[in-house]
Amino acid sequence: MIKVSVIGATGYGGIELVRLLTSHPNVDIYKLVSHSYAGKKLADIYPNFTAYEDISLCSLDVEKIAEGSDIVFTSLPHGTSSEIIPLLYEKGVRIIDLSGDFRYMSPEVFEKWYGYKHTHPELLDESVYGLPELHKEDIKKAKLVGNPGCYPTSAILALAPLIANKLIDLNSIIIDAKSGATGAGRATTVDLNFCEVNENMKAYKIATHRHTSEIEQELSLLAGKDVTLSFTPHLMPIKRGILSTMYASLLNTLSFDDVYALYKEFYKGAPFVSIYPEGKFPEVKYVNGSNQCHIGFAIDNRTNRIILVSAIDNLVKGAGGQAIQNMNLMFGLEETTGLPQIGWYL
Repeated sequence: MIKVSVIGATGYGGIELVRLLTSHPNVDIYKLVSHSYAGKKLADIYPNFTAYEDISLCSLDVEKIAEGSDIVFTSLPHGTSSEIIPLLYEKGVRIIDLSGDFRYMSPEVFEKWYGYKHTHPELLDESVYGLPELHKEDIKKAKLVGNPGCYPTSAILALAPLIANKLIDLNSIIIDAKSGATGAGRATTVDLNFCEVNENMKAYKIATHRHTSEIEQELSLLAGKDVTLSFTPHLMPIKRGILSTMYASLLNTLSFDDVYALYKEFYKGAPFVSIYPEGKFPEVKYVNGSNQCHIGFAIDNRTNRIILVSAIDNLVKGAGGQAIQNMNLMFGLEETTGLPQIGWYL
């Protein structure tokens, strides 16, 4: 069994990770750390865990966690992870970080978009970007994985085959993405109150969202040159799910069948990516509760643009589920182990 600990277990991303871990056949949960609820039973905070009355929350003890864990998931605010992870890393424990602290290759890019200096830039050279569909072999050997953001997961997976095959104008990419309210985390702020979100929809952090740089990093690697794009996120009045619509100009005239065959080949052997046939497009209810990314597209012959639509559950493929997928690869398991293949729909 893999001895697992989670630091930051009671945020939305952390608790979804814990929920999935309880069903994993190869996992034994060792420690669940919560600064706010240390000493309490998990079921007292989240009653859906009532069947697991023996699971309690504890305070952070790096020595004890490193000593008893094969792998540690850190689900902490940006900046906090980079204070704790070096202490775990030097003790030889494997780590998957769900914050943005170890997703970047360049500390300068991180500092530009996050607004403060990275405290341990030397570990960026050791960290692997945890998108299994693109970096599977590196993840298998990694000791530190930076789990991707939710918006980047949905956008990168949809655009990657086109960019890798040099089929689109790299200066034409526009990403319009919409997320449920859990994407903002569990902290209470006025703009996330029920009366603010319900029956409403809004764009936010226009031209300044941090995930822009993360998407650009990965697409630039695929392109072999710098990619600059426009990304606008929106908040939807739903709990979970991301729907991303992407636009790009084609460099040549292509048929739907040409592009469909290319996507099927690119994601051959990727169990969590599904490509839709012509005329069909994904919706969030098709993927919520699963680790799936569904991708559909259309070619607008009038403008010679391709329009892509991708859907993921921001808490599963966009966070905890993808983290478990990475763990499975790191420990030589089938990457689907312990992960739901089918969305809830209802």
